[in-house]
Amino acid sequence: MRKLGCNASRDVPQMLSQKLLAIIQDGFPLVERPYKALAEMLNVSEQDVFDEVEKMRASGVIRRIGGVYDSKKLGFISRLCAGKVPASSLDFSAEPHSQTPMEKFAAVVMNEPAITHNYIRSHEYNVWFTVIVENESAIQTVVDRVCSETDLHDVHVLTATKKYKINTVMGKGAGAPSKNVFASAVRQSPENALTEADRTRIHIACDDIPHSLTPFKDWGVSCDELREDIAAKRMRRFGAILRHQDAGFPCNAMVCFMLDEGTLANSESAGSLLAKKHYVSHCYERPSFENFPYNLYAMMHAQTPEELNGYIKESVALLDNLEYVVLHSLKELKKTSFRFFA
Repeated sequence: MRKLGCNASRDVPQMLSQKLLAIIQDGFPLVERPYKALAEMLNVSEQDVFDEVEKMRASGVIRRIGGVYDSKKLGFISRLCAGKVPASSLDFSAEPHSQTPMEKFAAVVMNEPAITHNYIRSHEYNVWFTVIVENESAIQTVVDRVCSETDLHDVHVLTATKKYKINTVMGKGAGAPSKNVFASAVRQSPENALTEADRTRIHIACDDIPHSLTPFKDWGVSCDELREDIAAKRMRRFGAILRHQDAGFPCNAMVCFMLDEGTLANSESAGSLLAKKHYVSHCYERPSFENFPYNLYAMMHAQTPEELNGYIKESVALLDNLEYVVLHSLKELKKTSFRFFA
């Protein structure tokens, strides 16, 4: 379990680290010598780039470097679930191995491969987690299993009815290079026409690349085929997935807005406006539910509490002061990448 918060004493990344993170989050070079390609871009040595990336991997700033795949394109479904755990179960101050209800809940979640992300947030619905499975009935099976083994209850399974942005790239300058640097013409593949070789490659690419100067060769994965995954839109991006708390963005909140019948007709504008903001990583419409009338979700990230509050105020004004609620990220119980075709 990872406690979240805004820590002013966090390490400040060095200039090379910042430049690298701005590139490799969604533009890690899909070439035989990726660190050499990065070195040529930054006018440093290949070894310097490799050492800096390895340092960030060792420190935990980079969770992994690999592919981020679209579950729907691969025949899976992803759902966000909101639920409640009794306040008495949220006691993280207990001694280790004391078997508190919260520890039991966290242990069950950690051992459930279908649950990839799980956060405690500052709301009556204090548990929010993502489930990836092959069908709707499997989602309910996962939810029922976790509820039966823990104090989790009153769970709502939420479909994304509209998606405006899915982008965990952090920082104002991140993301730009990959749009034209390492691009190449590749064969388009029919949606869901996956061979056994495709499934094997995708399963491998969901992991972390080897710690070497020739990671794709050592992985046994073709860079051309990875580029094909991107061209076919099976893969959203190939790059570094960060632990944003350690990468300079420790302040995070899910801000949910209430689109009533009048504003729903113009919801495209509301979601699109939020999606343009660099501090918003995810933006969706989801159905409201009992005691939670909000249906437009935006995940926001900042470096300080003051900056986060400023972003929230800016967003509220942008949407003409729609009713909203702020769910601060209090604790990260789990954040992993789903391994497709295990």
